[in-house]
Amino acid sequence: MRVLADGMATGNPLINLSVFVLFAAVTLYIVYRVSSGNVTASNYYAADGGFTGAQNGIALSGDFLSAASFLGIAGGIAVHGYDGFLYSVGWVVAWLVGLLLIGEMLRNTGRFTIGDVMAYRMRQRPVRAAAAISTLVISFFYMLAQMAGAGGLVALLLGIHDRLGQSLLIVVVGVIMIFYVLVGGMKGTTWVQIIKAVFLLLCCTLISVFLLGKFGFDFSAILDRATQNNKLGTSILGPGAQYGKNELDFVSLALTLVLGICSLPHVLMRFYTVPDAKQARRSLVWAIWTVFIFYLCTLVIGYGASALVGTDAILHAPGGENSAAPLLAFRIGGTVLLGVVSAAAFATILAVVAGLTLASSASFAHDVYANIIKRGKADPRREVRVARMTALVVGFCAIIGGIAANGQNVAFLVSLALALAASANLSTLLYSLFWKRFNTTGTLFSIYGGLGCCLVLIIFSPVLSGAPTSLIPSADFHWFPLSNPGLVSIPFSFLCGIVGTFVGGRKADNAAKQAEMEVRALTGIGYKL
Repeated sequence: MRVLADGMATGNPLINLSVFVLFAAVTLYIVYRVSSGNVTASNYYAADGGFTGAQNGIALSGDFLSAASFLGIAGGIAVHGYDGFLYSVGWVVAWLVGLLLIGEMLRNTGRFTIGDVMAYRMRQRPVRAAAAISTLVISFFYMLAQMAGAGGLVALLLGIHDRLGQSLLIVVVGVIMIFYVLVGGMKGTTWVQIIKAVFLLLCCTLISVFLLGKFGFDFSAILDRATQNNKLGTSILGPGAQYGKNELDFVSLALTLVLGICSLPHVLMRFYTVPDAKQARRSLVWAIWTVFIFYLCTLVIGYGASALVGTDAILHAPGGENSAAPLLAFRIGGTVLLGVVSAAAFATILAVVAGLTLASSASFAHDVYANIIKRGKADPRREVRVARMTALVVGFCAIIGGIAANGQNVAFLVSLALALAASANLSTLLYSLFWKRFNTTGTLFSIYGGLGCCLVLIIFSPVLSGAPTSLIPSADFHWFPLSNPGLVSIPFSFLCGIVGTFVGGRKADNAAKQAEMEVRALTGIGYKL
């Protein structure tokens, strides 16, 4: 039995590893079994649109209930209290943007990637190139969070404290994830998401019920104990414990959380796995309810971890804040429950990174190779092979990035990816779907302007340097005061789209295509997978 510096045991590494390996083996087998026929682009990218709204909705929630949702938010609530719960509130509200503005119209207009929608009535080659670049950058930042969470989680399972050992574990996680994508495609990845989402939701619900029962189903008693075991005291019950010194950071983060979800490439790609727009709407309804229940559980788990484990033990464990949920599981259920919870979190990481890798490889193979290099005349089998080769490269980059970001709060890292997604994609998608005059120049301005602005502000913010929690704490070259740039970069991308549209000319590039897109987006007439 491993013991941390403060005496907190982390269970039997052999049992933890057994549960961990068992889940990986089961999911790998399922991926292999459902992967037959992944030779056409429509099957590999969109599973031939063969999932129901309920199935896809659970998979959507699975795609989003990542390491940030489970490990990062639970840890954020345990350490920072109310301010950590901000992530949960923002992400639940965010799905309404997809339900009301994007989901159905995106499903009717595109085929495999967001580049299909952005380039529908524009000049194909420059717009698809821009869409592919934004997809790769956003996915890379999102992967950093998942891989960092994987390193901390498995390190906690096996009691590995040194950075080299955790780096090797990140490599193992990356290799398994690459297998999911290479063999399973969208069909295999979706079934992994469904299994993972159900497993994670059941796990969190049971822990929450058990935890409430331990305190006589009195949530106030949990809060009272949490204030006693947290050095911040009663301040964790109200806003300001984490963002009190900079209210603009709070506003920027909230804006990013609400607008970022339905701008993520791997989330948007899921709308193509259902047969029609009605099922796309059902997908979002199922996803909203699943996410809502889950985040209620994270509130109980977060404060419960503060109450029973204490913030000192959490911060000194491998993985830091991200260890709150596993340590709570060990405290209330021993080694077996720790193994189960860690397996759920591990499944979360594997499935989300697999979805990101699939979105990245699909964007490069479909937008760049098939439509730019081959000008729409690529052989489908060759296109799928290119997607698989791209998945190898993306997976390798994710492993390297995860090693570099190991130890950071994964919820915070995901918020940066959401800022990039909202800055590069949201304005472009909304203008493409709703603004008749929007043209190619406006599209390129909004994508590159929003993405570039967000990247520059991240580089010169406290995220990278100038603070004890920075990725490079020994350096200080920051001049932008906010940790999350969304408050500046998201409006800037909308402004860039307007300026670029007027610079590009008085009319849309292709009036006939614009009219066709409007009818198709609203009615679904003419959709063909």
